[in-house]
Amino acid sequence: MTFHTKTGDVARFTKTVGESDIYGFAGITGDLSANHVNEASMKSSPYGGRIAHGALMVGFMSTASTMICERAMARSATDQLLPVSLGYDNVRFLKGVRIGDTITVVYTVKEIREEKRRSYGSVEVSNQHGELVAVATHILQWVPTAPMANEQRAAS
Repeated sequence: MTFHTKTGDVARFTKTVGESDIYGFAGITGDLSANHVNEASMKSSPYGGRIAHGALMVGFMSTASTMICERAMARSATDQLLPVSLGYDNVRFLKGVRIGDTITVVYTVKEIREEKRRSYGSVEVSNQHGELVAVATHILQWVPTAPMANEQRAAS
């Protein structure tokens, strides 16, 4: 089995966080905390207004992970290994993300453990001022694809 990613591979994802992102996420998850949806109550907070959900930042981390995975899969003609997320460790939210902030997620493959078929990515989320707002370690499990699935893909 061959990994189609290597240490040092990097993916970047940039997005300006809009009010619709926060309200959409709040509606999907049911997390209607005042931190996210009540400007008046958050105006006098240390944040000076509403902040995005931390889990929304994890969602953006997932976007960068998907970019790494898609590049890895594109390098392979045989698709021997399918990347599946095992989760995020050591997730920390370091600063609030306000409506209008532009965040950049940088996902860097830091380690590959071939014997376990796992890769570990360092994920950093920064705002438009270059300040870290969130960090995490992401673990991918590279699962062997079924021989039948490979044959079906090759036939299509």
